[in-house]
Amino acid sequence: MTVAVAHQVSSTSRIALAEAAREASMRQTGLAVLHVVESLDLDIAAANRSGISDEVDRILSESGLDVEWELHLATGEENVASAILGLVETIDAEVLVIGARRRSPVGKFLLGSVTQTLILQADVPVLVVKDRG
Repeated sequence: MTVAVAHQVSSTSRIALAEAAREASMRQTGLAVLHVVESLDLDIAAANRSGISDEVDRILSESGLDVEWELHLATGEENVASAILGLVETIDAEVLVIGARRRSPVGKFLLGSVTQTLILQADVPVLVVKDRG
């Protein structure tokens, strides 16, 4: 079993990644960083060259936690939430960590389609971390 975190390049994602690292450390398990791309023309090597792995390494070292992690890619051509849910199932995650942004009153009502779908459809517990800023 592993802790999964939905990742993108954003401040909210950095907070979720740090929280997922704490969760993985507490559970004494690995961390799976789930990154959705537009097409699978971007493979793991290309993702590493684009700086995704460097960013993850930097955030994890700043958290002060030493957890084993690996990057998983999926294509979000049709639906980002479905791609993330598919990865969660494939890696047999025990929990999914996602980030959420602060929203306007209307935005709070709508929550965000990807976030809402993940919360409602995931077969594992979902830990939602919000940006404090």
